[in-house]
Amino acid sequence: MQDATKQDATNAGRKGHLSLIVRIAVAIAAILWVLWDQDWGQLAGVFRNLSPWYFGLSLMIYAAAQVIISVRWWMLLRSQSIYIDVLTAVRLFFLGLFYNNLMLGSVGGDLLKAWYVTKHTNRRLEGVLSVFVDRGIGLAGTLLIAVFTYLVFVRGHIAARTGAQEAGPPGWLSQHGGAIALWATVAVGAILVILLAHPAGRAGFVRAVAKARLKSVSLLRRVKDAVVVYCSRPRTLLAAMVLTLIGQSTVIAAFWLLGRNLGIESGPRYYFVAFPVGWVVGAIPISLAGLGITEAGTVGLFCRLTGAPAEKVLVVVLLLCQRFIWVLSSLPGGLVHLLGAHLPQQEISIDGQESRN
Repeated sequence: MQDATKQDATNAGRKGHLSLIVRIAVAIAAILWVLWDQDWGQLAGVFRNLSPWYFGLSLMIYAAAQVIISVRWWMLLRSQSIYIDVLTAVRLFFLGLFYNNLMLGSVGGDLLKAWYVTKHTNRRLEGVLSVFVDRGIGLAGTLLIAVFTYLVFVRGHIAARTGAQEAGPPGWLSQHGGAIALWATVAVGAILVILLAHPAGRAGFVRAVAKARLKSVSLLRRVKDAVVVYCSRPRTLLAAMVLTLIGQSTVIAAFWLLGRNLGIESGPRYYFVAFPVGWVVGAIPISLAGLGITEAGTVGLFCRLTGAPAEKVLVVVLLLCQRFIWVLSSLPGGLVHLLGAHLPQQEISIDGQESRN
């Protein structure tokens, strides 16, 4: 039994290391793609023209917005009858932010935040669920900003600009995209056939399906519990969404101001589409803290929406500034961990009450 447990731990460690290596490779490839055709002298010139006052203002606004969003999570905790004080929720939120943006590893900031919030309450399942419901509301609110802005303020301008421009030759991707998709499908199908033709491959496939089924059943049960609890408190959900819209919109406006300082002439409506979409894409766990993925997605979408490829170098600098702001605003979370401020100062008794050490 112990040998089986050790083997499982070894396999889990190998998978974690492999996942880390893959995400590092994806991050490096994505950031190289963003910087591949850039003029380094021009990039350096744009950085030299950056006002430290605008950068500092954006940093302060971003940090303040994170406090607002951490209050959103505190509200969701209270709806689950987890009554930690708001300052503790802010500290745990910044701890998660620190691990999301600065620490290399397979454990994300959300998982770490979920783990440490269970130290403050006996309602551990509810505490863990609150973290993921909070992330879901954040992503939904971010997408809502992008979709609303695109439909109301951007789509008409793109249609008018496209109609006024003469159609150019089709791009490489539009010419060869169908063939690429076809051959990729053939390759995946061939790999599956080869695996299933071998007895060991069939056995591994059956085990993978069974494991996925068990995990999906457990996940669905947790999702059901979260839906039941939170749907009975629509005011809390509405308030959480309002805080999301306020916090994210404030951050986007701050980056628009920073972009103006860099010389980007495009209006704020393009920021309110490209930046939220870039954040959502960066939340997909295929890279370290979305490194490279966020930048590549935002640059490509921003230049496509604005129809101003000449601004690409300015947008790249803006997104590098965004990354620096994320890192700097995450540093308080590291201090929280060093000082042990993420741990409860009281012991949690069996009935859920706190008693002093």
